[in-house]
Amino acid sequence: MSRPVRLGLTGSIGMGKSTTAKMFAEMGCDVWDADAAVHRLYGPAGAAVPGMAALHPEAVIDGAVSREKLKAWIAADPGALKRIEALVHPLVAADRVGFLARSGARIAVFDIPLLFENGTEREMDAVAVVSAPAEVQRARVLARPGMTEATLDMILSRQMPDAEKRARADYVIETVDIGSARAQVRSVIDDLEARYA
Repeated sequence: MSRPVRLGLTGSIGMGKSTTAKMFAEMGCDVWDADAAVHRLYGPAGAAVPGMAALHPEAVIDGAVSREKLKAWIAADPGALKRIEALVHPLVAADRVGFLARSGARIAVFDIPLLFENGTEREMDAVAVVSAPAEVQRARVLARPGMTEATLDMILSRQMPDAEKRARADYVIETVDIGSARAQVRSVIDDLEARYA
């Protein structure tokens, strides 16, 4: 095989995606994390810093992009988010391509919260959705410091419904029980290795 099998890993907030991504890593997969990529791009000397300085100079503080300043700009300017995305999305895509080129694993997992929403599933060989019952999801998220019902509802309104993600996925990993989730991850890896042997 000339390149790794590309597995998109997604799931709504509170579904256990980060924990599941760690399981894939522990089982020998290379894992790319979209959120971590954005942090790198926004950090000191990050690739997004010069563009952001040109786009909205107040957003750059001490050589890094301030997320708080970006949030304030987005709140004040309805067109800000589209301009930020136009700058950042190509940089994130380039980071993803670089990761794939460097990966030596049989399976490369792409941990992308908005995989379906931004159309990135088209770049994947298969997609796994991490899921849990709605009441489990709400309990997990509301246990986070500073999280409110209103904030959770706003986040969920921006994400594709879980049922639709499940319907579009090649694999669904249920995360109610950690041992069961680990077994499901192993099963996904085994199936992909068999399919792409």
